[in-house]
Amino acid sequence: MIECSDELATTVLDAAFDVHRELGPGLLESVYEAALVVSLAERGIPIERQLGVNATFRGKDLGMGFRADIVVNRCLLLELKAVDQLQPIHIAQIMTYLKLMNIRRGYLLNFNVKLLKEGIKRASL
Repeated sequence: MIECSDELATTVLDAAFDVHRELGPGLLESVYEAALVVSLAERGIPIERQLGVNATFRGKDLGMGFRADIVVNRCLLLELKAVDQLQPIHIAQIMTYLKLMNIRRGYLLNFNVKLLKEGIKRASL
């Protein structure tokens, strides 16, 4: 499992808070993703956006299984949402993504909330 430092995770969450504070709720997920990429780049944090991840089944490569919204420094997965409420399937989704990517920690960030702290769910394996 690939680990991520607490310091990096805190910096990433600070960037997300900055995006939400400036833009507020009600926009498309893609807008928050683009803004978060800008905010992370301003902090000098290496990211990959819409990273294609292959899935395997019984040792066979199935091709691209999903696209990770943002992967920070190859050690932290960010899955962004702009929904009324996070659902259990969203948590299940990020857990599957973490497993397939062999990454220990990720954050589910729902920007469609009044206060971002209400829209953050930490996921870890």
